[in-house]
Amino acid sequence: MTRNNYSAGKQQRERDKERKKQEKAQRRQENRGSGGNIPTATVEELQGGGYIMSIDEVMRSMQGGGDAEPEPTRTIPSRLFVGGLDWRITEAELRAQLEQIGPVADAIVVMDRDTGESRGFGFVTMNDRKDAAEAIRRLNGTQLEGRTLVVRQAEERRGGGGGGGGGGGRR
Repeated sequence: MTRNNYSAGKQQRERDKERKKQEKAQRRQENRGSGGNIPTATVEELQGGGYIMSIDEVMRSMQGGGDAEPEPTRTIPSRLFVGGLDWRITEAELRAQLEQIGPVADAIVVMDRDTGESRGFGFVTMNDRKDAAEAIRRLNGTQLEGRTLVVRQAEERRGGGGGGGGGGGRR
């Protein structure tokens, strides 16, 4: 009858399932047996005599600037937001202020489109991220031309707005 065939098929599937389960358990046991011999290392062994590469050295080695040939040190530029600027501050003055800390790639004071006057903030790209961190540490919260500066890492623009402000068309 068909009922017996159905039962025989079901019994075969159950046997296969049990066999696969046992094979899996056996593989797991074999893997555990070989995994028990994992060597451990001390901090001193990992440091290799007390020397760990700095982030800059790791970045240079990743960029291909290893020990083979002494090439000029590559730096990672960093963009800063500088807020709280006096409206009379020029890009040259902003650049000069930050060049006291390190080389500056560019400095921009953001101007209002309609009036052409400063909006009181700008962006400065420092040639080296270390100098940027130092600029944040030394200049954030300090006074320039009677105003308190806000210096921090610039953030990417948030999408979707299509620009700020209300208006729409020209007048």
